[in-house]
Amino acid sequence: MTTLKVALTDTVFPSLEPATKILDALGAALVQAKSPMKDAILEVARDADAVMVTYAKIDAEIIAGLDRCRVIGRFGIGVDNIDLAAATKAGIQVVFCPDYCLDEVSDHALALLIALVRKIPLGNTLAQSGRWEMKAMVPMRRLRGRTLGLVGFGKIPQRLVPKAQAFGLAVIAYDPYVPQDVLDTLGVGRVDFDALLQHSDLISVHAPLTAETRHLFGAATFKRMKPEALIVNTARGPLIDEAALVAALDAGEISGAALDVIESEPSSPDSPLLGRDNVILTPHAAFYSEEALLELQTKVAEDVVSVLKGEAPRYPANRL
Repeated sequence: MTTLKVALTDTVFPSLEPATKILDALGAALVQAKSPMKDAILEVARDADAVMVTYAKIDAEIIAGLDRCRVIGRFGIGVDNIDLAAATKAGIQVVFCPDYCLDEVSDHALALLIALVRKIPLGNTLAQSGRWEMKAMVPMRRLRGRTLGLVGFGKIPQRLVPKAQAFGLAVIAYDPYVPQDVLDTLGVGRVDFDALLQHSDLISVHAPLTAETRHLFGAATFKRMKPEALIVNTARGPLIDEAALVAALDAGEISGAALDVIESEPSSPDSPLLGRDNVILTPHAAFYSEEALLELQTKVAEDVVSVLKGEAPRYPANRL
């Protein structure tokens, strides 16, 4: 019997034991690429029965070079790094994990919002440097009674809603694809994008990255926001045009930003986002917890195994 081969393009996991254990039960061998570059990926993936990917780009050229692949497993919620159309045309099932870090990301988004409103990083920097100067942190406004606008209303922002409401925030959302009853159940008002920009004191971005949403927040968008507005992004970096964000902050068109994701990761040492009292950066960490990583590896590996066994996956990202 021929051993099944699974190619791993890249990984952020401290250990692959959960996924390996599941693949071992099928007799599948996991082989990792030397780098997430195209040639290195094809070196191990060309004759692989499955490919597992985290952040590496799986474009049409790579997909065309996969001779035996039946399934691509994405360790994550989004699949914007995989050419779904090319995979579908090639008859390759793509699977992902849309529900593994709902609490982690919603908690992180709320924590960033509160940290911005209460200016926690600035206060810490002042106090740690020996400056016990509360006046340097003013002005600050009360959280209760303000409006949080959610851009995108999938599972993560839905999980965020009751947490935000517990702090007294009114919540509105822009998402043309979510049924009205989903918003009604959570007590969230549906608005169009312009209304969200006009009425939101705080904005949390949760949209997928597509051709239509790339740079959704650009120069014109920031000009339509409240000058005291704060924005948080825990979704995808390119949803925000960083040059336009910097210009908006400099011009006082908005008051602050907290980003767990940026356009190009990691950040450049000379990034104009660095060193600002009204900008918080975290290193793409919103998804992380020990429990979330275990769940992610397990669910993706199980779906890869299901496809290799000729069974339907739990979380298909494309239709064959």
